[in-house]
Amino acid sequence: MHRNVRRPRLTAAARCGAVTVGLAVLAAPVRADPATPLTPLVDAAAQRLQVAEPVAAYKWNQHGAIEDPVRVQQELASLGDEADAAHVDRNYVTRVFGDQIGATEAIEYSRFADWKLNPASAPGDSPDLSASRSSIDAFNRAMVAQIADDWNLLHSPECAAQLGAARNDVVRDRRLDGLYQKALSSATQSYCQR
Repeated sequence: MHRNVRRPRLTAAARCGAVTVGLAVLAAPVRADPATPLTPLVDAAAQRLQVAEPVAAYKWNQHGAIEDPVRVQQELASLGDEADAAHVDRNYVTRVFGDQIGATEAIEYSRFADWKLNPASAPGDSPDLSASRSSIDAFNRAMVAQIADDWNLLHSPECAAQLGAARNDVVRDRRLDGLYQKALSSATQSYCQR
């Protein structure tokens, strides 16, 4: 009986470790020398999208809703405050992150559909939601800083070409599948403003 009690704890610890390692891998930069100035911003957006996986697993196992309008409004308000602190347009930042959140929710809906149609593929365990939220918060801060750094390019005629090249680099380097490619396009659709 003692072995049965210890084994689930080790399994839970191993699972938490796997989630932590997985999030650390997601946080790894794609390359040291970005092909375009927008590659770090687009890469952070892609990494933030990838956090949808453990979040979807948590929501699935907790029978939670994918959309959480109250949390979204809190997050957008906080990001607006970060934009103000970085001296960038609050409305631009909240629009960009609204797209990011919508794309993340789309990935979660896709995972729920997969698991509903194939219950054997559903995650058996709930990852630690606080670790995922910490990762999301870190990506948010990095993205706001990148937006501030890239502000002039994001509002220039060169933005669309630079954004396209950055998306292509990130898709290739992160080996994003079709779902993630569509989500990344959706998440970055408001980047270029003139």
